[in-house]
Amino acid sequence: MACHIPGPDWPQHVKAHTVTEEFSLVRTLDDISPDCWDALAHGHPLLRHAFLDALHRTGCASAETGWDPHYLVLRRNQALCGAMPMYVKYHSRGEYVFDHAWARAFTQHGLAYYPKLLSAVPFTPVPGPRLLAHTHEDRVRLARAAIALAARNTLSSLHILFPEETDQAALREAGFMFRETVQFHWHNKNYRDLDDFLTSLNQEKRKKIRQDTKKVRAAGISYRWLHGNAIESGDLDFFYTCYVQTYLEHGNPPYLTVDFFRQLHAHMRDNLLLVMAVRGNKPVACALNIVGDERLYGRYWGSTEFIPGLHFETCYIQAIAWCIEHNIKVFEGGAQGEHKLSRGMLPVKTWSAHWVSDPRFAHAIADFVDNETRAVDDYAEALVNHSPFKKNT
Repeated sequence: MACHIPGPDWPQHVKAHTVTEEFSLVRTLDDISPDCWDALAHGHPLLRHAFLDALHRTGCASAETGWDPHYLVLRRNQALCGAMPMYVKYHSRGEYVFDHAWARAFTQHGLAYYPKLLSAVPFTPVPGPRLLAHTHEDRVRLARAAIALAARNTLSSLHILFPEETDQAALREAGFMFRETVQFHWHNKNYRDLDDFLTSLNQEKRKKIRQDTKKVRAAGISYRWLHGNAIESGDLDFFYTCYVQTYLEHGNPPYLTVDFFRQLHAHMRDNLLLVMAVRGNKPVACALNIVGDERLYGRYWGSTEFIPGLHFETCYIQAIAWCIEHNIKVFEGGAQGEHKLSRGMLPVKTWSAHWVSDPRFAHAIADFVDNETRAVDDYAEALVNHSPFKKNT
């Protein structure tokens, strides 16, 4: 059953001189100007109005799927000046920050962990802005208003997943505790071409990548890069077949529908890159990436048959080659996966921020997070010590 959060009981209008300020909750983005919203998101493609709206319109992020939209909006003199993409969550699936042990602890003590309040991009472990505002002061105001909203509606907790650096200072000032994780990102060191990048790797890693590439080519596979208007509806349909296959192989239904990707194709075509593996004229595998101004975000992939080396070549090496050719500075290879280290992606620390209503659990979780952070720091240091690059790189 959907849990609708009523509007917060803070004063709805705060007047100072001629300024009227209002916090409110919205359930859809229908009445918010895409241009105004995108300006607050500072161009991040996965925070764009079109991306989030596609999740809602196609039912992927909805009360029925356990992602009930309750966006916090700040208006000043009726102009949009702050927002948070927030959801009432009834489970912890699709988040990539794992709090199942916290939920079990609440249950063991006879307390309800769900519903909880979450600020994130559904199903998307990509760092980016979560406190959408132009100033630090407004980001702090949003963070504190979100805590007040959770507290006054007796929710167990509030979680901000993968906030970017500009958000973190505001969240700390508002009283959130921080949890650390590691992702793997590739950085473009002004490589001239793919061979220039491969030359920067140590001999073992360079040899392994070239062996995988050789196996893929021996299987008759070549590649097409389809960006923007080059993507046709049939290409998108094949990608979705591959995407579903990947989930079914892991015994799970897919989070996203074909209608969601069609919405992206209709409204965000310039942000889409399909890496298509073909044999002759027949597609065999496909990876979909999201294109930003200076970053490429690796998101979804699948194949219709198993070929040794195909996954790494399609998802990582081809994406890196595209970044080099198009002067993209960073390729975010996604959450988890030490195997990405050998493909030239280095560990990057990411964070989540948490507020827990019950002070007893807040204290226990803070101790857990402190211990976990030390372990994550040791893990990240160990990964750096196994860098795939030459010692002098």
